[in-house]
Amino acid sequence: MLDLILLLTPELDSFHLIGESEASFHNNARDELMHNSHLVLPYFIEQFYDLNAANEWGRLDRHRTEFAVTMRVLHDYIPTQPVDILDVGSGPGRYAIPLAKDGHRVTLVDLSKKSLDYAKEQALKAKVDMAGYVRGNAVSLNGFENSTFSVVLLLGPLYHLQSETERQQAVRESRRVLRPGGIILASFITRYAPFRWAAKNDPSWMPSHRQLLETGVFIPSMGPKGADRGFTDAYFASPGEVKPLMEQEGFRNSRLDWL
Repeated sequence: MLDLILLLTPELDSFHLIGESEASFHNNARDELMHNSHLVLPYFIEQFYDLNAANEWGRLDRHRTEFAVTMRVLHDYIPTQPVDILDVGSGPGRYAIPLAKDGHRVTLVDLSKKSLDYAKEQALKAKVDMAGYVRGNAVSLNGFENSTFSVVLLLGPLYHLQSETERQQAVRESRRVLRPGGIILASFITRYAPFRWAAKNDPSWMPSHRQLLETGVFIPSMGPKGADRGFTDAYFASPGEVKPLMEQEGFRNSRLDWL
């Protein structure tokens, strides 16, 4: 039986809120760690979401269409009978908790300890049990055996991993832990999303950031100057690269949906 992949491509409708002192910490830490470049990206992503766990939970209250459409897709493709789900890059558990309410056995994996702690609090409030909370990295799911899960959610890591090699590795690891015939649901942010945001909010930002259309690589210093909003390190994918990435790692029957 072939694996099925559903690809979701959300727009970057707004930047996450980050306070001035938090942004200063983020930038200072970047300067200190640049000599350990292999550690920089996961460290900054972890720090960003540690500082923004509650805001990330609330973001989908502000963007209800994104949440509703994503949940509809999850319900369309995930079996109705209880299955084992690995939510890689789970954040504070906005999708994991509703799936647990449906009876699924959901394990959360995230770089950010504070996001996982926030997910525990929300699960307690929702009176649902999660299968586990694991602090980990999408490119190395060493804590999980082969063919363990029926569904893997990869709804965040692929728009933070800036190296093609790491994106391939994240997909490869997700496939490794999937059972034969399992389903992966992955999301990307399009290459054009930041320009869509800028066209609405800060058109003057666009001319000096044309290289983003070529590379897709975003770092916080590229954000609008003087704004109190920012996003952490990210990779914005060209639509044409999405299906080849997944298919070269062995996924078939792929479908590309746009949010």
